[in-house]
Amino acid sequence: MKKRFIILLLFAFSLSAAAMEITRMEPAFWWVGMKNSELQIMVYGKDIARSEFQFEYPGVHLKEIVKTDNPNYLFIYLEIGKETQPGLIKFIFTEGKKKLTKTYELKARSTAIGAQGFDSSDVLYLIMPDRFANGDTSNDVWDDEAIDRNESFTRHGGDLAGINAKLDYLSDLGVTAIWLNPVLENKMNSPEKYKSYHGYAITDYYQVDKRLGTNEEYRQMIENIHQRGMKIVMDMIFNHCGNRHWWMNDFPCKDWLNHQDGFVPTSHNLYTVMDIHAPQSEIDAATDGWFVPSMPDLNQRNPLLADYLIQNSIWWIEYARIDGIRHDTHPYVDFDFLSQWCNRVQEEYPDFNIVGESWYTIGAPPLAWWQRNSKVNTKQTNLKTVMDFYLMTAYNEAFDIHSTGNNPWRKVYEVIAQDFAYEDINNVLIFFDNHDTNRFLKADETDLNRYKQALAFLLTTRGIPQLYYGTEIGMTGEKKDGDGNLRKDFPGGWTGDPADAFTAAGRTAFQNEAHDYLQKLLQWRKTNPAVAKGKLIHYAPDWETECYVYARIYNDNKILVILNGSNKEQLLSPEKYREVIEDTGSGKEIISGKTIDLKKEINIAAKGVYIIELK
Repeated sequence: MKKRFIILLLFAFSLSAAAMEITRMEPAFWWVGMKNSELQIMVYGKDIARSEFQFEYPGVHLKEIVKTDNPNYLFIYLEIGKETQPGLIKFIFTEGKKKLTKTYELKARSTAIGAQGFDSSDVLYLIMPDRFANGDTSNDVWDDEAIDRNESFTRHGGDLAGINAKLDYLSDLGVTAIWLNPVLENKMNSPEKYKSYHGYAITDYYQVDKRLGTNEEYRQMIENIHQRGMKIVMDMIFNHCGNRHWWMNDFPCKDWLNHQDGFVPTSHNLYTVMDIHAPQSEIDAATDGWFVPSMPDLNQRNPLLADYLIQNSIWWIEYARIDGIRHDTHPYVDFDFLSQWCNRVQEEYPDFNIVGESWYTIGAPPLAWWQRNSKVNTKQTNLKTVMDFYLMTAYNEAFDIHSTGNNPWRKVYEVIAQDFAYEDINNVLIFFDNHDTNRFLKADETDLNRYKQALAFLLTTRGIPQLYYGTEIGMTGEKKDGDGNLRKDFPGGWTGDPADAFTAAGRTAFQNEAHDYLQKLLQWRKTNPAVAKGKLIHYAPDWETECYVYARIYNDNKILVILNGSNKEQLLSPEKYREVIEDTGSGKEIISGKTIDLKKEINIAAKGVYIIELK
C-alpha cells in the first residue's frame, strides 16, 4: 500500500506540473464605453501560446490573437461594442485535454472627478514621495531594503499616507495641483537599490510601489485631493524601465528593447531629433541608447509594446482619475509613438493635459518644436505642454547670487521676447528648480529679496507655474553634492524630527517669512484671472534703472508688475507705461496692501517687487 501511495502521489504531481498556468494578464480589467473600442490583453504563462483561446460575451468580439517568438506570451485583441454592458467574461484556454478558465472583468466607467487637465490657472507642486512625509511606518521595509535617512541615496520612508496627511497644508498654502515623482513599483534590488528611491526605474507598470502604498491607497489619496479642489499629475516613463522589471527575465519579443543584448549608452544629442541635416544613425544614437545600465531602453516601434504603454496610461487615468501626466525624457522616445500616444489620450479625455520633459536650454524654437500644432515643426507631436528649461536656465544664470553682472532682468526679458515661436504660450510649464536641478535658493543667502522676486515673476508671467516641495520654507541643495542633496526630507515629515516646518510654530522666522510670502501670492493668484488668461505686455529693461515692468490684462482685470533688478532704489515715471496703465490713477500692491499713486513717479526699493492691481 505504501509503494502504491507513493506512485499515486508521483502521478498526481506529474499532472499538476503539466497543468496550464497563467502568471499575468495585463491590464487586469478594463471598462466598457471607452471611445476606442480596441483592447489589448497581454497574457503571460508557461507555453501559453500553444493553447487555443475562446470566450463568449455579448458585444465583445475577438479581433486578433498575436503570438510572438516567445511561446510564453499571447497578445489578445478584443473589440468592445458601444452597447456592451459591464460584467465578467470567462476566458477559456485549452491545450489538448488541459483546460484553464480565467475571469476577466469589464467595469462601468467611473463617474468620479478626474481627467480634468491642468492649465495656466493652476500652480503645480512637485513632490518626491520618498522625501516628503512618512505616514505609515508599516510599509518602510519591503524587499529587504530598509530605510536609512542618513544616506542621501537610499529610501527614507516617505509614502502616500504621508502626502495624504498633508493635503490640508498644501490646500492652505494655495497650490492647485500636485505632481508626484513616479509612484510605481521600483523593485530594484542590490546593487542598484540606492538608485530606485526616486522612482524612475519601473519594474511593474500596473502596481504602486509597496513602500509608498497600494493602488487603492493611491486612488483614495487622489479622491481626497479632488475633494479639496486640487488636481493630481502622474509622472510616467515610457522611455525606459528598470532592469529588474519582471519581463527582463523573459522578453515578449526579440525587439522589446533597443539594444536588447546589453547596455549601449544614449548620445544625449537631443537636437538630432529635430535637426534637418542629421543622419538617421545620429537620431538613433540619441533615442535608442540607454540612460544607464539599470534603465534599459524600451523599443516603442514594436507595435505590441506601443499598444501596451498607451493602454497603461489610459488605465491609470480611468482607474485612479488622475488629471494630467508629466512624461519623463520625452525627446528620447520614438517620435511616431509619442504622437500616437498623445493623440489617443486626447481623444479619450479631451480636457486632459500631458507635459513633456524637453530639456533644451538655448532658445525657444527647440521647445516650441515639440508643442502640438508647432509653427516650426512640419510633423504633428500632439503634445499639449512643454517644460520651459530655457527660461529656467536663463533665470538661474541671470540671478546667480555670486554674479557681478548688471541688469539681470535683461536676460529674462530676451527669453520672453522669443515667445513668438510657440503655438500656445499659455501651455508652457515654467519653473526655477525641480528634482534634477540645483534649488534656486542658496545656503549662504541671508535675505529673501531674490526669492521674492523669483516667485513674483513665476506666478505672474505667462505659462503654468511649477514649485518644488520645500520652496515655501527656503529649502536649499546643490547638484555638486549629489542628486540626493536636491531631494532632502521635508522637516517635520517624520515622527521625531527636531522641527516641524509644516507648522508656523515649527518654522524659523526666515522660513515663516518665505512661507507667508508665497502663500499670499498663491491665494491671491486664484482670485485674479489676468495672471492665468491675460495678455502679457512687457517693456525692455533699460540699463539705467534695471527694472523689468510688464502688465497682464484680461477684460477688466489688469495688473502691473515692477521688478527692480538693481541694488539701489529706483524712481520710475508712469508715463513710460501709460499705454497699459491708461487713465488709472492708482492701484493696490497685493503683498503690502498699500496704494500706489500712478500719477507720479513710482518709488521702488532695491531688489524690490510691486504687484499692483489697477483700479
